[in-house]
Amino acid sequence: MDTFLIDPILHRFLREDLEHGDITSDAIFSQNDQASASFIARHGMVAAGMARVASRVFAILDSEVECSGAVADGMQVEEGTVLLRVSGPTRSMLRGERVSLNLVQRLCGIATRTRAFVDKVQGLRVAITDTRKTTPGLRLLEKYAVRVGGGHNHRYSLSDGVLIKDNHIAACGSITEAVRRVRAQVPHTINIEVETTDLAQVEECLGLRVGLIMLDNMPPELMRTAVARIDGQALVEASGGVNLDNVRAIAETGVDIISIGGLTHSAPACDIAMDWDEDSSKP
Repeated sequence: MDTFLIDPILHRFLREDLEHGDITSDAIFSQNDQASASFIARHGMVAAGMARVASRVFAILDSEVECSGAVADGMQVEEGTVLLRVSGPTRSMLRGERVSLNLVQRLCGIATRTRAFVDKVQGLRVAITDTRKTTPGLRLLEKYAVRVGGGHNHRYSLSDGVLIKDNHIAACGSITEAVRRVRAQVPHTINIEVETTDLAQVEECLGLRVGLIMLDNMPPELMRTAVARIDGQALVEASGGVNLDNVRAIAETGVDIISIGGLTHSAPACDIAMDWDEDSSKP
């Protein structure tokens, strides 16, 4: 979340919303008008992005806008909690309101959903991870929110690691041939993961000595058998059909990693409001 990486993203979102300016605020308020407001949590949530995202939006817009009291990332807050205080030129505050709220509502939603999964597997040696099922343009921020919620990141992009999935296998003809071609092209420093759907494919992967074996959409009973057969010869990832009702049972099979696309693609946005202070000056 270095500002070097995040600033171009925020600039793009601000350009999209402002385009040629805020004709409403510019007509109502002068350049000298000042105000203050607070970001308020409308329900319980895990806070994410108040300092690194929302505050940065206002800083990009106007250096005279001051943000303070940002709730720390990962903190569980209750309804009514003040998440961030904002003060400065009224026009700039209104220009940044929607972009900043849209982003932190999304990030808090992902962090809150991730925390729910992490809490379900407390006490077990397993990592809850995200996937590449992210909103286009928001991957950096959404994966950051997963970490805030206590989860871990899977691949950030296709260049981060080898993951041979069902369509690779179908198009290539077999796991063995796919792994052979990868090893002929990819540096030895990059690990190889293969998606499997049955024990026969698990056995094939063991014979090929791949580094990670994904158990895709297997019932917990079959996963337990697969984990016992793998017996530490590779890291084991469970994926597919994971929800809050079954994640504990999946974790108890002994897998090392549980990847959940729903951490990002299905997390509901949290309800956060930017409430204007009653004593803010009027034009």
